[in-house]
Amino acid sequence: MAEDFTDLLNQLKDGKIDQFEVTPASFPAFQKAFMAFETRKRVVGQAHKDGKLVYHYDHDAGNSGE
Repeated sequence: MAEDFTDLLNQLKDGKIDQFEVTPASFPAFQKAFMAFETRKRVVGQAHKDGKLVYHYDHDAGNSGE
């Protein structure tokens, strides 16, 4: 069963999860959900070994008080 990346992105945004992993095989499905995600600029990915990516949500982006 394919992962529901839209749901995972919403869980990141809502603070229900801290991060999730995307494998190279599932990246095309993730990319489609990511590009449609309204606040995608706050979703930050970090590359790991074997092409795995770990994404988290930057809740502090743009909230520097200025």
